[in-house]
Amino acid sequence: MEALVSGYLEQGQWHDGWYDTRASRGEFVRTTSAFRHWVTADGSSGFGAQAGRYHLYVSLACPWAHRTLIARTLKGLQDVVSVSVVEPVMTQGWCFSAALPDHLHDFAFLHQLYAAADPQYTGRVLVPVLWDKHKRTVVSNESAEIIRMFNEGFGALATGAVDLYPAPLRDEIDRVNAFVYDNINNGVYRCGFATEQAAYQRAFDRLFSALDWVEAELGQRRYLVGTQPTEADWRLFTTLARFDAVYFGHFKCNRNRLEDFASISRYLRELYLVPGIPATVDIDHIKRHYYMSHPHINPTRIVPAGPRLKFCAPP
Repeated sequence: MEALVSGYLEQGQWHDGWYDTRASRGEFVRTTSAFRHWVTADGSSGFGAQAGRYHLYVSLACPWAHRTLIARTLKGLQDVVSVSVVEPVMTQGWCFSAALPDHLHDFAFLHQLYAAADPQYTGRVLVPVLWDKHKRTVVSNESAEIIRMFNEGFGALATGAVDLYPAPLRDEIDRVNAFVYDNINNGVYRCGFATEQAAYQRAFDRLFSALDWVEAELGQRRYLVGTQPTEADWRLFTTLARFDAVYFGHFKCNRNRLEDFASISRYLRELYLVPGIPATVDIDHIKRHYYMSHPHINPTRIVPAGPRLKFCAPP
């Protein structure tokens, strides 16, 4: 593992912004998150952990938002942090509807929330968003940091005993996270949003080299790090859960389906069956978002009827 993952930790690959149409050599470039405050147990950061104070905005389609919803579920914070879900198909960016309302402000669009936090804000409007009801501002729109807040800052309020970032494993988790982020989480986007053949091929080769590594690792161990699922596993899971449904076809990540990887398929199914996780996976939202929100890739906006996904099929 060291040979593949060494060197990634220092590259700062922790930002979950939506895609930037500016590109280098036809390559996809991800923007960075703008709000980077932190919730702490003692409130020393200015944002103290309190039940009912914070509201999480997510898209069920977005893998970055999905990881925060998973952390909230596994930590048992459902009664501590409330949630609003945006519509899967983007209009003026992320939006709400009568079926999926903004439970806090009754806004029609997520960009209104950003404007409420900062009237001068001109950056990208991203999910997830952790909102502070007391200060009426965005705490963070960086998913990697929100899941750490849920794990640690809200620890005393959590009913779930799971530790997603155990101290003895943190260095290894950080190395694996950085490698997986750069090559797989973000790698599928590099394939899908590439605008030149050479850029696509570079991203494609990196993606499947990394998946081959994951397959080999999971042939020898149950999880990526340690003997219980950690945030490293759940950060990978959100990409794997979308792979055969959208990344394989829509993003042209089509060397193999995940079902062609025996160990990854086993691992994906096992993580999916963890109590509470199936409710966080909405394949309909995922497919409608990707196929209908990227007209530059899918101009007909037709959503494919398949595929049949074994990992989330009833036993």
